[in-house]
Amino acid sequence: MEQAAFIKKYATTRQHTDSLKWDALQARYGNPDLLAMWVADMEFKVPEQVTQALQERVAHGIYGYSITPDRYYQAFIDWEQARHGLTLKRDWIRFGSGVVNSLYALVNILTQPGDGVLILTPVYYPFFNAVRDNHRQLVTSELRNDRGHYTIDFEDVEQQIKANEVRLFIQCSPHNPVGRIWSEDEETRLLALCEQYHVLVISDEIHQDLEIDRTNHPFKSALTVANGRFSNRVIVVNAPSKTFNLAALLNSHLVIPNPKLRQRYDAQIGRFSQTEISVLGQVAGQTAYESGAAWLDQILAIVRDNYHYLCTTFAAHAPKLVLADLQGTYLTWLDLRAYVQPAATKAFIQDQCQLAVDFGEWFSPDDQGFVRLNLATNPQNVREAAQRIVTCLSQMQK
Repeated sequence: MEQAAFIKKYATTRQHTDSLKWDALQARYGNPDLLAMWVADMEFKVPEQVTQALQERVAHGIYGYSITPDRYYQAFIDWEQARHGLTLKRDWIRFGSGVVNSLYALVNILTQPGDGVLILTPVYYPFFNAVRDNHRQLVTSELRNDRGHYTIDFEDVEQQIKANEVRLFIQCSPHNPVGRIWSEDEETRLLALCEQYHVLVISDEIHQDLEIDRTNHPFKSALTVANGRFSNRVIVVNAPSKTFNLAALLNSHLVIPNPKLRQRYDAQIGRFSQTEISVLGQVAGQTAYESGAAWLDQILAIVRDNYHYLCTTFAAHAPKLVLADLQGTYLTWLDLRAYVQPAATKAFIQDQCQLAVDFGEWFSPDDQGFVRLNLATNPQNVREAAQRIVTCLSQMQK
């Protein structure tokens, strides 16, 4: 399908649908009229096969207790193998209502109060809460930033592990918000440090399918790094929600290859959350994995074009703006500091540009002056956001 036809068919408006992104603007930002470029979900309808499958299930009219069918397991296993070369076994797979809930439970299950838990910042802000709310010691290592290209400071990572008795590392792969897909060399070096210092790893891979350039920057699960050398200390959490825009259906996965960690998880998870998928989440996820690949490829092409539009527009009209290299996720990380004082970022973006964004300090206290923009949206929204930023910067310089 041509991109224009795809956008006409699938792009939609979401105001007055109880959308967090659009209908909570007054509550979250104090202004219901902002252009919403925050929240990591899409302005695109799910694959039509998913809608049809949900309609058929709803027509049955009964929503009693259900089981996860063999077909769901197989759809997920086949997707991981076909898309990422990841071979899963059924007994490794567990379910949750969302990745964040799983993070909270895993931090509690895998560590003790006061243990050090390491994260690489800037990072998705619930990581901070999952550590602090469980009364663990939050340990951070700031990524190195070379004009939008982010890399891991391995020396600092090792120092932080040793100095703070780190017992658990939570990684984001691909990394939200900076858009990096870690290379196998980077992952090997990072996981080798965890192996050396007996650190367990939670790998949040919810953005795994959102590869912007699969040829040059393919995603590789932590479970397959170095031919699976580190898989016994890794628990992967992921979901179809980011890939197929299904967040409200409350369906996520945990992949736990190590039988001792599985036993530990199974023995304790009942204290924290349910372990079954919602019936509609199961239907949607299964159908998406079976028939959603072509739809996803269209979405990725739109995200890629939206990113390139921002790059060319800013290069032409505000060349000191820095967009982080976008390798994975549909989120772009924008550095405004060359034009806007960090403390004035909110006034500029929200009050002048009239945009609702995720602000840099949400991801790290050291990243005021950055904003995160969602590119999984109609290109006209991206063009409008870019024009507002460029126009407001131009007015500031007069």
